[in-house]
Amino acid sequence: MKILFINPPSDHEIMGNNPRVLEEERGYNPPLGLLYISTFLRKNGFKDIKIIDAQVGELSYTDLFQKIKDFSPEVVGLTVMTFTLLDVIKTVRWIRNNLDGVKIVVGGPHAHLYPKETLEALDADFAIMGEGEHSMLMLMENMGDREKYKDIPGIVFRDGEEVVFGAPPHLIQNLDEIPHPDRTLLPFKKYNSILSSESPVTTMFTSRGCPYKCRFCDRPHLGKSFRAHSAEYVIREMSECEALGIKEILIYDDTFTIDRKRTLKICELYRRAGLNVRWDIRARVNTVDEEVVKALKEANCQRIHFGVEAGTEKILKVLNKGITKKQAMEAFALCRKYKVETLAYFMIGSPEETERDIFESFKFARKLKPDYLHLTILTPFPGTEIYFQGIREGLFPDYWREFAENPTENFKPRFWEKEIPEKKLRALIIKGYRSFYFRPSYILKRVSKLKSREEYLKKFRAAFKLLKWQQ
Repeated sequence: MKILFINPPSDHEIMGNNPRVLEEERGYNPPLGLLYISTFLRKNGFKDIKIIDAQVGELSYTDLFQKIKDFSPEVVGLTVMTFTLLDVIKTVRWIRNNLDGVKIVVGGPHAHLYPKETLEALDADFAIMGEGEHSMLMLMENMGDREKYKDIPGIVFRDGEEVVFGAPPHLIQNLDEIPHPDRTLLPFKKYNSILSSESPVTTMFTSRGCPYKCRFCDRPHLGKSFRAHSAEYVIREMSECEALGIKEILIYDDTFTIDRKRTLKICELYRRAGLNVRWDIRARVNTVDEEVVKALKEANCQRIHFGVEAGTEKILKVLNKGITKKQAMEAFALCRKYKVETLAYFMIGSPEETERDIFESFKFARKLKPDYLHLTILTPFPGTEIYFQGIREGLFPDYWREFAENPTENFKPRFWEKEIPEKKLRALIIKGYRSFYFRPSYILKRVSKLKSREEYLKKFRAAFKLLKWQQ
């Protein structure tokens, strides 16, 4: 069976309200979900598998469609995020109009939240809710046997005019049973990051699920139970990456440091293995202490991304963030002490937030002294408590569901505008970026740390984007 996984171009991405100053540039993030499933299928006997990442390959739709035609797949799989839905639709429609008999399988956050709407909008054959490795394998093993579809965890499929839901989604408890993603299935040398001074760069997951209950965030397809790879598994994957010549690993766990004992063991095993590959992580300020930060530094962890989100205790409580400003100050101070770079995530436009609160956040961001600041305007995402609150209070209808049912190119995500209107929020975020990045002291500090012409050009492009976005 010929199976093709596609990461389509991002020509119609709808998340255009916030600036992309520090987010990894388009095409620079390997589609890990597709890579995990492809590797899992190959390990279980399905060898004729190909992945096309149109973004890193900078493929036009014409180029992509030719590659699809050349491969002539029997099954096509795509990850669907709400923001990329339009590009997935365009890709699937071309397949439907030009290739006969191809089965379309979709998964990801959007398909999990809106499975019925996704099937209908895409004219797909199957949607998979939850994690996809086992479900996709079961589907491939039983393709064409409709009686067995209902037993597949998380499967949603068409039976004539009816949309049928199979067994409940399945969360994999022992993550070590999943093989390391085979990065050679992608042009792995092309991936890099604006934050890294070297390339190639890859991404990596060492755990799934987040137990915290922030009101602005939700990853429904991964669940709320924290499940982690063993430290030994993590080090073996890091070793494989280093053997490929990868220079830095961006670990995309929601919170890498939830299990303190595991974190310290990973650092210990890294040192024992004599690895040199650099890495960075995402963490919460209340899950690091001096021993952890010191161990991370000694294990060549270059950078920690902290979600601070707000600079007032009031808004931290509104967001149910579960941290304090004092904890943030202590975490960033420890990172400075051990020379671990930091990236601070902040949001503006939260419920109950005033302009005064926002300026307090900007002030606090400068006080933390992170190496990088990433600012966004809060967008109520589908499935989050803040989104449901906005619907209850009549601030907006269930517009994400409306978009899922009727995707249009003129769709625009909403902000929370009860306290501050969008126009003002957009002006404020520019002030926040300017007050942080355009300080002479900051500019001199960053220029002094540049290590290469390539790094200089990446940083210059980011600054140019910010200036352009302000116009």
